[in-house]
Amino acid sequence: MFTHTHPELRNDLSLRWSRLQKGIQHAGADALIISSNVTVFYLTGRIFLGYIYMPATGEPWFFVRRPCGLTGERVESITKPEQIVERLAAHGEKLAQTLLIEDDDLTHSEWLRLVAAFPAATVKTGGSSVLRTSRRVKTPYEIRIMKKTGARHADLIRQYPSVFEHGMTDQGWAIELFHLMLKAGHLGHFRIAGNTMEAFMGTILAGDNGGAVSPYDFALGGAGLHPSLPIGQSGVTLKEGMSIMVDIAGNFYGYLTDCTRIFGVGKLDPKAYDAHAVSIAIRNAIMAMAKPGVACADLYALAIQMATEAGLADCFMGDQQKAKFIGHGTGLVINEIPVLGPRSKETLDAGMCIALEPKFVVRGTGAVGVEDTLLVTSNGMENLTPAPDDIITL
Repeated sequence: MFTHTHPELRNDLSLRWSRLQKGIQHAGADALIISSNVTVFYLTGRIFLGYIYMPATGEPWFFVRRPCGLTGERVESITKPEQIVERLAAHGEKLAQTLLIEDDDLTHSEWLRLVAAFPAATVKTGGSSVLRTSRRVKTPYEIRIMKKTGARHADLIRQYPSVFEHGMTDQGWAIELFHLMLKAGHLGHFRIAGNTMEAFMGTILAGDNGGAVSPYDFALGGAGLHPSLPIGQSGVTLKEGMSIMVDIAGNFYGYLTDCTRIFGVGKLDPKAYDAHAVSIAIRNAIMAMAKPGVACADLYALAIQMATEAGLADCFMGDQQKAKFIGHGTGLVINEIPVLGPRSKETLDAGMCIALEPKFVVRGTGAVGVEDTLLVTSNGMENLTPAPDDIITL
């Protein structure tokens, strides 16, 4: 491991390596090659340009392409991936006969180059799936970071009204909210797995923009300011009777918490308050039900049942376009596994961090509902983002 790595982190990284190696073995491979920023950070506690060679057993090797002062055991400086095999051979490392490569997080040309760099190996697909599965349950160190992030996130949410002024547009308030977060140490990055979704730090959805159809697979997207980024605030002036959904991710230490709270300009349609109360009830019911071994699809079914019994199924999880999930894992990226949806085959495990977001869209008023990042424990779920959850009047 790198020189000067803190002992606590070193021990936690060893646990992450062990979990990943079990996944590699389960996939029937001898090793996995890693190069994406998120996974490099997950396995080392830092980002560097290069590759990690993770064997199914034993210690990993770190091949650094751009010199950045990294030193330590099993750290090798290279200029191209073709040098990995020769360096491994020079150290007497048994070369993989069956190799996994990240497939979802590399370009096709990068993938082909890595395949060519290991001419004697049979390359299997599914490397990215093995990595996502390894990340789904957080380690003790990661849980401490998530709790620390969630507490800071919740504290900042309490400050949101302090930077609101009547007559603002949604974008004007968004600028002040982003500024507030950045001054408090937010890293300004919103990591999303895959290349079909993109956003800045989060979204501020006012009025009917809360139900706007979006090409992205967020629960509620918003129209955005420009066709090149059709997500989030639309430039509308914040007016009496509008609900405003503020959904900004917390990212202060590399791990993301997801938390949404609702604000109202003056009094809202009574249906909005009723729907918001149902959202809170759904969250609380799922928190009580969600223990290790519970099926994610069953949690989704409970949310649908409660929304239907409240007479609000028509506006649950969207208006013209409905999200087919009510929650998702979060951590190094905002959309980790598992997904709480009707077709999910997964069950909960202790140590998962779930962003639960039962939301409604009330036409003429806007979006309502809560979203919190919740830690799965043996006794249910612990709320890591305990901000006030009633609709706050501005």
